[in-house]
Amino acid sequence: MRVIEVREFGGPEVLEVRDAPDPVAGPGQVVVGLDAVDTLLVETRIRAGLAKEFFDVRPPYVPGGGGAGVVTAAGPDVDPAWVGRRVVVSVGNGAYAEQVAAPLDAVVPVPDGVARNEAAALLHDAVTALSVFETAEVKAGQTVLVVGATGGMGVLLVQLAHAEGARVAAAARGARKLELARELGAEIVLDYSEPGWADEIRGQADAVFDGVGDRIGLAAFEATAEGGTFSAHGATLGGFTATDPKEAARRGITLRGIMDVQLSTDERVRLLSKALVKAAEGVLNPVIGQTFPLDRAADAHTAIENRTVLAKTLLLP
Repeated sequence: MRVIEVREFGGPEVLEVRDAPDPVAGPGQVVVGLDAVDTLLVETRIRAGLAKEFFDVRPPYVPGGGGAGVVTAAGPDVDPAWVGRRVVVSVGNGAYAEQVAAPLDAVVPVPDGVARNEAAALLHDAVTALSVFETAEVKAGQTVLVVGATGGMGVLLVQLAHAEGARVAAAARGARKLELARELGAEIVLDYSEPGWADEIRGQADAVFDGVGDRIGLAAFEATAEGGTFSAHGATLGGFTATDPKEAARRGITLRGIMDVQLSTDERVRLLSKALVKAAEGVLNPVIGQTFPLDRAADAHTAIENRTVLAKTLLLP
């Protein structure tokens, strides 16, 4: 089979196509033939060698945390009825490939009505989105600010808040992304590339979901209402939002960060299963802005790093 290997830390050009042995299902495992592979911004930073203190990954390695496909083989102690089932599979690394072997507890069936690309797009972003959304306890009539509203996770948060009956403010960059946010249910759209972008809702947001970080996140923090929740889970500008805990305490704001979404395997499976059900019901509709063939993984990483992508980017083996 073909895989994409990072031969050394560096730019997208270090992603190379190579042949590898087909995986074999061991005890408690299945092999999944991948139709669509998820990609994440953090994978570009690991590849560039910019996250060594956070991730114990060293070249050569095959990136990729998972995707969607069909079970092609089952281990000796696994029910053979799994073969042929459409599933989403989560792995630590190794999913930039045509096939992966994974333990059965890392595999979730895909319900009817959810396409392969949509299932792959929900694998990571929907789990995190549902985790922070449930924790914030958003209620109908509240005001919710989603920063980075047209990223893979942001579009899902906009949809969740809209479905809950909240008044949604969506912050993104540029007319095309703001129009998408409106289509997804945002009542207010804010271009965070403009000075004073958050002034319109200063102090009004009962819940803020910050997927951007840095100076944009600090402006979003000022939009948080007294007694509200500020969730700083994203760092697309390079760093998470450094809020002042004393100021948050003075205003009664609950602060949550990336450490609050370090979830157990059981919790991830629960949230992913819930996301797939919501997708089948039409509540969640992941936006897939672009796809690339597996052997163009370097082009996908380039586009993600240049921020020319819209919402979710997938690789198609």
